Amino acid sequence: MHDSNFLKENNARHLWHPMAHPAEMQATPPKVVMAAEGVMLTDVDGHKTLDAVGGLWNVNLGYSCDPVKKAIAEQLEQLPYYSAFRGTSTGPAVELSYMLRKWFAPDGMVRSFFTSGGSDSVETGLRLARQYHKIRGDRDRTKFISLKKGYHGTHFGGASVSGNANFRRNYEPLLPGCFHIPAPYTYRNPFNETDPARLAQFCAQALEDEIVFQGPDTVAAFIMEPVLGAGGVIPPHESFMPMVREICDRHGVLLIADEVITAFGRTGAWTGSRLWGVRPDLMTIAKAITNGYFPFGAVMIGETVAEAFETNADSFGSIGHGYTYSAHPVGCAAALACLPETHKADVASNAAARGAELLAACEGLKAEHSLIGDVRGKGLMVALELVSDRDRKTPVDKKTIGTVFEVAYAEGVMLRVSGPNIILSPPLVITAGDVAKIAAAISAGLAAVA
Repeated sequence: MHDSNFLKENNARHLWHPMAHPAEMQATPPKVVMAAEGVMLTDVDGHKTLDAVGGLWNVNLGYSCDPVKKAIAEQLEQLPYYSAFRGTSTGPAVELSYMLRKWFAPDGMVRSFFTSGGSDSVETGLRLARQYHKIRGDRDRTKFISLKKGYHGTHFGGASVSGNANFRRNYEPLLPGCFHIPAPYTYRNPFNETDPARLAQFCAQALEDEIVFQGPDTVAAFIMEPVLGAGGVIPPHESFMPMVREICDRHGVLLIADEVITAFGRTGAWTGSRLWGVRPDLMTIAKAITNGYFPFGAVMIGETVAEAFETNADSFGSIGHGYTYSAHPVGCAAALACLPETHKADVASNAAARGAELLAACEGLKAEHSLIGDVRGKGLMVALELVSDRDRKTPVDKKTIGTVFEVAYAEGVMLRVSGPNIILSPPLVITAGDVAKIAAAISAGLAAVA
């Protein structure tokens, strides 16, 4: 390994970073993380910060989960790779599919299709939804509906159903047949509705109106995050997803729950769908399934969809889709070790308790700092939306929120900035003391730019 001076001199010079302008990264080089332990990161200068980002929503158990590390090392020694394409499988793949069926039984899921991550899982879910309708003879059902502000990864399919222009504009034209409805975003919505329950009704009605307008016999699926994540942490009212389920059922439309972020306890429930009491038809998962230690994901398949595929006698039931690293044995081994640790630590309960504390602390910051326009969250998914004018809800500029980030970092907390939002998604094993430290660092950052 080269020394710290080499790393600083070459930082962002030869590497393009995801979700960033290359020139901006060269002008303002990113933090270089060199080590991690527990919930703490150490950068190239030896500066330690509490990771309030949780890697990227995925390091639920922190950075010192030795059983997962050990499982990865042992699997690399025994069988570092083999394909799961037709005709071959591996022991870890068989075991993990069995474990996941039990884990997601309360959500009605009965089968798994393994992928390399969340974007792969969304792409797979969209494909399987279209194929399901073709199997049933409904071959005009090709369209997808999703929420504005929703995020579903970066493949062409996922970008097409994502509801944020930042992930779409530079790559258009995207997949045809994708349509978007307003999100149940109480702080900003086209209905000027501030009551979450009424807003949920308006958005659910918008879904039904769009299905009817497009023609129910042309719509394959509606995809949504149970709590919107990258779009700014937008928790819908508890009535919203159940209304969506009923509307989809009435029109023969599949419901895809994008649980890449929300599965495995982050919302305070074991899945976001379970949080709202809904059983989807398909569920996309990734991130925390291996605690971020190995790239891995899956699509969980509900009984109705599974039965349609498995009882089909012609070529429409054959899955002409997959990835080289689908069911990677090292990823499967990592997940097999991670899930028992996740359950043993009861991270869902801790996410609910610490999340309530974090949300309350951020509400306290809002009372002190006029830069905070809105605070929202569920479990350990929390966002602070910063504004320069509360009455007009004018978003802060990039320089202002960048200063908040830098001051908080100097105070010992790593934040994530997305547009005018500070997004908090720390590991699910944080303590009450960690919550207090996060709040204090944000407060220092806000005070610096007040």
